[in-house]
Amino acid sequence: MKPKKKPEGPIQSEMLKVFLKDIVSDRHPLVQLVDMVDWEVFEEKLASTFCDDNGRPGLPVRLMVGLHYLKYTYALSDEAVVEGWIENPYWQYFCGGIFFEHGFPIDPSSMTRWRERLHGVGLEELLGETIRTGLRGGFIREGELKRVNVDTTVQEKDIRFPTDARLYDRMRERLVEAALERGIELRQTYARKGKIALRRQSGYARAQQFKRAQRQTKILKTYLGRVVRDIERKALDLDEGLVPCNIISFVNKI
Repeated sequence: MKPKKKPEGPIQSEMLKVFLKDIVSDRHPLVQLVDMVDWEVFEEKLASTFCDDNGRPGLPVRLMVGLHYLKYTYALSDEAVVEGWIENPYWQYFCGGIFFEHGFPIDPSSMTRWRERLHGVGLEELLGETIRTGLRGGFIREGELKRVNVDTTVQEKDIRFPTDARLYDRMRERLVEAALERGIELRQTYARKGKIALRRQSGYARAQQFKRAQRQTKILKTYLGRVVRDIERKALDLDEGLVPCNIISFVNKI
């Protein structure tokens, strides 16, 4: 259900509380950033993720958006950003607070559920408003957005360490796939034996039994050579997909 709106004007129980405007400085970056961000756009864009007449009322959008901005700005966990919100009046003011609060605004698990509710649409809107705020504030220029550099250092990648054994086995797999695509029936693909030899080679190398590891590497090279010679005998023309056969044959002759 959509979040409930706060009533206008101070409540009697809040008349003795301290206003955040009397605590914070207008020169602080977060205070200046409050006026630059178009907070109403989140109410409009994220309205479709809430049900109008069913379920418990959602948490204030301004609070949740502000907490997520603080979370990713300072690289904090959900628990840390909620705990920091209690101690920092600037964080409370940035998240739309009026009075200084001494209690937790939400349970940290609510941030996880809120992100699951948004899926990709809401998160894209957070990024979009960040860029628009940067343009309005003059922190970035439109020309700087034409090219984006993405750092994928911590991104998971399917990269194999280029040992001789792995390269022999990978070349054999690629040549077998290329041969089957061209209708070349191979005498043997060595798929099962190659897998066993590669696993043994890795185990021997990890145990520092280098002679045994070298023996398995030689076996993998033999399997590759047999596949290459089988393709050379049966292929009428070695096209671009089978060019590695010529290279490997030349290397084996040296």
